[in-house]
Amino acid sequence: MVRAIVTITSDNVFATNDFRSSVGAQWTFLSDVGRKGQKDLDIQEYTDPHNDPMIPHTLVLKPGLVIHSVYNGYWYWGRPSIAELERELREATREVRPDWDLSNPGLSANWDTGDR
Repeated sequence: MVRAIVTITSDNVFATNDFRSSVGAQWTFLSDVGRKGQKDLDIQEYTDPHNDPMIPHTLVLKPGLVIHSVYNGYWYWGRPSIAELERELREATREVRPDWDLSNPGLSANWDTGDR
């Protein structure tokens, strides 16, 4: 299972790259200056119409871009911790991997017949 992080900002590509460098991020940053994602997902921050920011969201996705869980908000109380993300990824993986629990009946027999 591929695990990836993507950050989407409404800054231009230069500001986005500066931000990525300043935090030492090793993942993909995307620039959405036109706020297409904000409009499509209806995540405009309504308390600041002057700057038109997006409400920050963290999504944990299963294969096929199926949403497993969503965190939204600012600061500590709205963002998931590393421990929460690890738990969410573990739960999502458990749901999509039939071989998650190797003690499940039939898995050993399937393996022996070449059904892997």
